Amino acid sequence: MGMLDGKVAVITGSGRGIGRAAALMMAAEGAAVVVNDLDEAPALGVVEEIKKAGGRAVACAGSVTDPAMPDRLVRAAIDNFGALHILVNNAGYTWDGMLHKMTDEQWQAMLDVHVTAAFRLIRAAAPYMRDAAKAEMEAGQRVTRKIVNVMSIAGTMGNAGQANYSAAKAALGGLTKTVAREWGRFNINCNAVAFGFIETRLTDEKEKGETLMDGKVAIGIPKVQREAFIKTIPLGRAGTPEEAARGILFLVSPWSDYVTGHILHVDGGLDM
Repeated sequence: MGMLDGKVAVITGSGRGIGRAAALMMAAEGAAVVVNDLDEAPALGVVEEIKKAGGRAVACAGSVTDPAMPDRLVRAAIDNFGALHILVNNAGYTWDGMLHKMTDEQWQAMLDVHVTAAFRLIRAAAPYMRDAAKAEMEAGQRVTRKIVNVMSIAGTMGNAGQANYSAAKAALGGLTKTVAREWGRFNINCNAVAFGFIETRLTDEKEKGETLMDGKVAIGIPKVQREAFIKTIPLGRAGTPEEAARGILFLVSPWSDYVTGHILHVDGGLDM
């Protein structure tokens, strides 16, 4: 018996990194998972991993910034598994630049992927979360549903070179608390998890030359800066995707049924 038996989850950006780890953990606990990634291959790879372990999953690839994507993701959950109980807004990336040199495109891109996409997906889920819960309550039933928005400590403490990313993640915190206030009476918990320095391709050495958006966006952190930053973490190391995903797992599990409107920091003590 898993603690998420019978639950259906949609996790954006779950073909790699933290999202992948969260998808594998939730599936291992019994949830059926809709795996999303910008690219189809990694999404299908995670689905295959889940199925080989005896779990249930389907892939729904595409950009969360596509206005049609929220409905596609929700329909994937409903059409394949018949319900929607868990929504994790995890997809995102960084496009850094000092404020005085930052373009409007850089600024808007971070708002689109981190805030607007999350808003649209929560809105698209309303008939299958809020309205479904309302009907259950009228029938004398109580089913708890969960929304988790993935933030960053950049949204709570700021970060040089990330005015766009920091602003977007801070806005996501406001969205989280508002949803928690509006939907709490429908047994829907809405929380956020703010990560610090986690070992993903976004925090890998920039010298490796990895890019996103068809080469438009260079990702990673210069090696010297990366090593200096890690030294400021009280626990003395970066976190792993699995350690980060456990924060998400807690917030979608029954352990957090009386936690809502909260921002959980998983950062090795960095934002103290």
